[in-house]
Amino acid sequence: MERTRIARVDDVKLVRRGEQVEGTLHLTPHHLIFCHTPPPNVDEPYRQSSHRTKPRELWITYPIIQTCTLRLAHPASHHLSSIRLRCRDFTFVCFCFSDEKQARDVYDSIKAWTCKLGRVDKLYAFTYQPQAPEKDINGWELYNARREWKRLGISEKDSDKGWRISTINTDYEFSPTYPALLAVPSAISDNTLNYAGRYRSRARLPVLTYLHPVNNCSITRSSQPLVGVRGNRSIQDEKLLLAIFSTSHSTRPPPDPASRPRSRQSPRSNSSGSPTGDAPPSLPDPETLEDQMISRTASEESPKVYGAQQHNLIVDARPTVNALAMQAVGLGSENMDNYRFATKAYLGIENIHVMRDSLNKVIDTLKESDVTPMPPNREALAKSGWLKHIAGILDGAGLIARQVALQHSHVLIHCSDGWDRTSQLSALSQLCLDPYYRTLEGFIILVEKDWLSFGHMFNHRSGFLSSEKWFSIENERVGGSESHNQRAGLSNSNSGAGHALENAFLSAKGFFNKDNNSRESFVESDGELQPYDQSPSSNSGKKFSSSGTNTGKTGKESGISDKTNSSTKVKETSPVFHQFLDATYQLLYQHPTRFEFNERFLRRLLYHLYSCQYGTFLYNNERERMEAGVQQKTRSIWDYFLSRREQFLNLQYEERVDDNVRGRERLVLPKVEEVRWWNELFGREDRDMNGVPAMTSDKTNGESKSAGEVRGVPTSVLTGVETAEQAVGAVPPVKGTIGNSLKGSREPGNSKGNMGNQLMAGMKGMGLGSGKGGSMRGKSPSKLEKQMEVEMQ
Repeated sequence: MERTRIARVDDVKLVRRGEQVEGTLHLTPHHLIFCHTPPPNVDEPYRQSSHRTKPRELWITYPIIQTCTLRLAHPASHHLSSIRLRCRDFTFVCFCFSDEKQARDVYDSIKAWTCKLGRVDKLYAFTYQPQAPEKDINGWELYNARREWKRLGISEKDSDKGWRISTINTDYEFSPTYPALLAVPSAISDNTLNYAGRYRSRARLPVLTYLHPVNNCSITRSSQPLVGVRGNRSIQDEKLLLAIFSTSHSTRPPPDPASRPRSRQSPRSNSSGSPTGDAPPSLPDPETLEDQMISRTASEESPKVYGAQQHNLIVDARPTVNALAMQAVGLGSENMDNYRFATKAYLGIENIHVMRDSLNKVIDTLKESDVTPMPPNREALAKSGWLKHIAGILDGAGLIARQVALQHSHVLIHCSDGWDRTSQLSALSQLCLDPYYRTLEGFIILVEKDWLSFGHMFNHRSGFLSSEKWFSIENERVGGSESHNQRAGLSNSNSGAGHALENAFLSAKGFFNKDNNSRESFVESDGELQPYDQSPSSNSGKKFSSSGTNTGKTGKESGISDKTNSSTKVKETSPVFHQFLDATYQLLYQHPTRFEFNERFLRRLLYHLYSCQYGTFLYNNERERMEAGVQQKTRSIWDYFLSRREQFLNLQYEERVDDNVRGRERLVLPKVEEVRWWNELFGREDRDMNGVPAMTSDKTNGESKSAGEVRGVPTSVLTGVETAEQAVGAVPPVKGTIGNSLKGSREPGNSKGNMGNQLMAGMKGMGLGSGKGGSMRGKSPSKLEKQMEVEMQ
């Protein structure tokens, strides 16, 4: 209780949605509890179903508090001192105190219990004890990697599908952020994996995450390659990827057109539910465009594994410019001269900083929800870009699902480190492909596999230990101090791109220094120029230079002590998993009969991500959770849902799958033009957030626009397609950019030195060739430079 300055305060007013109630505020080591007894005839949301009035309680767990602001009463005003809380589940509340000292004591106590714990094992999950029937369920036993691989047809006794389970990472020394068991091609030895891992960031080499049961095509995932300005390559990495793309049965007959899954569910069907015609439905224009671009760039002379329509794909989730800019710091994207058996697609999904800023803009439109019942400004919501980002992620997942299910192709997905955008695309595409993952248990397995096991950094992205930057006293924010947005970690959109590009060169300096063994200058955390942790990190247990050569030094990358005794790094937080749940909600809303779980399941899952009541999402990867003994010391979040299963079931769910009946196919695809606000999550009425009509008149020329266009939803997330022979839209059409310099020659004989010269020439063309980088300061940066600035933060 040493952190609690005051444990109870009477006569506190709670203000929420413009309504006030008076009650008692309790402060416990893990919760803020407000108790009140509403009047018998009070209006919603405090009306009781019976005539007898019962006490009501509002519980707020400390880790779920996003921002806390203390507003002291001004002597000249009649306002009370107040504490305003904005929670991560989008609950907005305001507590008013008649005594200023009590308000300060409550504020200091909340701050101490929220952001001064210092260690993950001090969170509520390590003391929580459930009651029956929850205590009788063991959610830790639900996911078993070998059992899931066996469901997909991969086992040690059956190698017919061309895959095996490797134990090279059972001690987590090969890749500390990867799972212990890795599914790899049967033709690839562990020795080859060992060398191939040195070419990928953090040794997160291409491994299997999903195998289609019908056509044996795969979805694999990895991190970015260590290409650098010298154009490094790895024969073992190329061999591994070729083996992955060659695992399909060459003797498999082409699918029967009548049994092929439809690309999407059309509302035009006859009364019996069967298709209206034999011809497969046409794809929407954005999807047609994407498929045509990929098909057009696939070389006719390239070796095919099987089938005339297969276009094996490498998906780089980043914008093209961002991927190319990473070469300046020893990373980058695949040189397709070395991967002639595949096509590469850039998706243009922004990084964690852009997504964090986008959600903050949404919150800015909702932040007055504690004091006013007024609906949010829908124009401001649209300008946040949140729906555009959700639509882009869904479009990318749909592209991957179509490639696997309809084009019978293999797909490799990566972004920077392969644990943010990669997890989103991988999990959502599997959700589209496999009906099992649309069941309650299947969705749990999907989260365990593609998010927890493959090392999404929940600690870093979710900020469980909070930060003092999220606490402020309003009267202290006047004068010459920095703005609240800057203190809260929001990006300054008016800063010049010259600073970011200058930092890129400072980071690239370590690439050319052979004696530089520090990883601090490397691009980490999905686009940040910050180390993964405070200690120098390693790659597969060894030190490698940016060119991928072994420096001979060993070390641990995943020591728990370095990651738990600290507070949250604000710039590493981002709503990555939130976006995945939002995208899942879009699929559920668009296909309400295809999911066994309901919307409330997704909403409660996001709540318990931040509540820290369960240990499932604590720590950053499988290794950290094992070393912390999470399964022995905490309860699984799945205990909560499985013990209340009936509350989270979708009553409209239709279990039967039949590819010959429209609306029952195993494949579902997102309708990006119908993306909408998840109003239940934000605690708003549907009309408040989704009040845009289906068709809106364009004031400039009188033409009609769809609701998706009005909300800023993009027509396609695909920004470029590249092969060894040609590129379509893969390079920004800006003269003198890095991309154009690199794309000046596609001859295989292009030397490494020449590639480095071209990269430097490209940067010089962007205004970095003279001076100290200050020539760009004060100027309005172009869209291209802004993209590089954000990626280089």
